Amino acid sequence: MTPKTIPTADRPNFPDGYSAPDGPSEILPWSYIQERMAQARNYWIATATPQGKPAATPVWGVWLDEILYFDGSPQTRRGRNIAANPQVAVHLESGDQALMLEGEAHILPGAPDKALAKRVAAAYRAKYAADGYAPTAKQWDQGGLHIFEPRKVVAWTNFLKDPTRFKIR
Repeated sequence: MTPKTIPTADRPNFPDGYSAPDGPSEILPWSYIQERMAQARNYWIATATPQGKPAATPVWGVWLDEILYFDGSPQTRRGRNIAANPQVAVHLESGDQALMLEGEAHILPGAPDKALAKRVAAAYRAKYAADGYAPTAKQWDQGGLHIFEPRKVVAWTNFLKDPTRFKIR
């Protein structure tokens, strides 16, 4: 599901005093987001319970076609939270080179499309096989594959120089 156009980039809204005196001087390219998401090892998934209690979980995942795929039982706290409230935030591990995404996550109800399952499994194997995780395309035949589609991304490599917000879809 590659977007037809590159997401719109602008500046995030920060309160007065949260930027350099002359303001930020650069906008990050969308390719920076793509590269960081594809190369990340761990993704922090932030969900909320139906009562609004926050929960954050690190997961392994793969970034394909503007979507983060990650897996896990629907019975986990994360899975139950996503089923009740699909609004999710994803954050990579660095606070210095921050990358924060907001959007919706869903657990696919059954087996994904075979071609997609093959691509996701191959990407997982390429990334995590050395760590002992090498799923096949049948891994998610009974469900358990989550998809996260971002709607907004905020990132920077230097908070004073290049904070950038992207709006997607």
